[in-house]
Amino acid sequence: MSMLQNISLIIMLLNIFLAITVIFLERRNATSTWAWLMILFFIPVLGFILYLVLGQRVRRRQLNKLLGDNQLIIEDTLDKQKQQVIERKLLSANSEHAMYQDMIYMNLTTGYALYTNNNSVDIFTEGNQKFDSLIRDIEAAEHHIHLVYYIVRDDVLGRRLVKALAKKAAQGIEVRFLYDHIGSSQLPKRYFSELRAAGGMETAFFPSRIPYVNLKVNYRNHRKLVIIDGKVGYIGGFNIGDEYLGLNKNFGEWRDTHLKVVGGAVLQMQAQFLMDWNLASSGRLELSETYFPETVERKGNIGMQLVASGPDTEYQEIKNAYIKMIYSAKESICLQTPYFVPDESLMTALRIAALSGVNVRIMLPSKPDHFFVYWATHSYLGEMLASGVQIFLYERGFLHAKTLVVDSKIASVGTTNLDIRSFKLNFEMNAFIYDTKTATQLMTIFEGDVTYSRQLTVEDYANRPLFNRFRESISRLLSPIL
Repeated sequence: MSMLQNISLIIMLLNIFLAITVIFLERRNATSTWAWLMILFFIPVLGFILYLVLGQRVRRRQLNKLLGDNQLIIEDTLDKQKQQVIERKLLSANSEHAMYQDMIYMNLTTGYALYTNNNSVDIFTEGNQKFDSLIRDIEAAEHHIHLVYYIVRDDVLGRRLVKALAKKAAQGIEVRFLYDHIGSSQLPKRYFSELRAAGGMETAFFPSRIPYVNLKVNYRNHRKLVIIDGKVGYIGGFNIGDEYLGLNKNFGEWRDTHLKVVGGAVLQMQAQFLMDWNLASSGRLELSETYFPETVERKGNIGMQLVASGPDTEYQEIKNAYIKMIYSAKESICLQTPYFVPDESLMTALRIAALSGVNVRIMLPSKPDHFFVYWATHSYLGEMLASGVQIFLYERGFLHAKTLVVDSKIASVGTTNLDIRSFKLNFEMNAFIYDTKTATQLMTIFEGDVTYSRQLTVEDYANRPLFNRFRESISRLLSPIL
């Protein structure tokens, strides 16, 4: 038998082994299983490599082992049963949002997401404003500063931030910086040297044991959170890098949405940070009352839940909350997302809403930052348009906002893209806001973005080039594993 025949036999046996793994051991959903089988069949060598990078899954048993007793942080800190009783009283006094009590209950029971109504919210849509505010709050910190970001870059903004953190650490303030090892793969070791020298701490999430190489593309920490003194919190889409200030020529102006929250909802961010830190760090961070102030000064009256989801949770909590919001819509749905790769449940919810007379509008970026995801996104737009959904392509720079507004009454802002990866494979967190004033403000922002967008019509979509259709079809087949 020739060497070529031997190699072919080995490849065939590897493909059979992977096929058995995908079908019988991994127990994926049918769509994902067929996608992997097609890849292994048509591109056997490259398919094997792709499986090693994108296909590996951490089993629930392994996740539980990794998490250890971190879940106790939330369970011990947040008394779920007591909160259920309290919440029903709060909502009975708030008739405007009493209709969302079942959604609040779902988020509470499946995701330990407490409802608080003593919050104030500031909305940022431009990077300079967000980071100027963040630096000011960092400079005013009195006890601790906790940060988790997916992307951190060693550029002008990145150095400005770490310098401000190092200054506070030198003053005796506790500083902990958690960054994702894949998202921040280009970050040099020296970036944190000043912070470490000042007494601050940093750690990478889910790093590789092989230096400079990380094939663990799945299970990334995609959250962008900052918690200061357990009183001030930041959550949204902005990462740390000059492009988020609109300084990247390829993207131009960066359009994102980020929240500054003051009030009881910050404690939920804090609990999530402690879990993430303990999962990534070698040393366990013990609970302390200084991280969870017993009395939180009332800064506003906005009702809010902070919902986290990831591969460590039983349900896809954020996706379920999205679907619950969509089915509750009576008048309008406004959705902004950089990526639109929904599963059948979300597609069905959006189609039913549009066919029921709800004004459904989806805004996407007009330019790609990820080739396959961009064309996979466009492969779903025909079905949306056919159901009466309006599609807008944002043309003033790059749209990275992750917002959902329903009936100008409730809204969601966070870190979650509307795709399978965010819902199932990444660690994410979203704020669900039960406040007409805030929802109306986000709706007004959406309307302003419409003026910088081009509406995609049924005719435009039908007349798109044949090559675009080919790219959409290929990307659509790969969408379950993107």
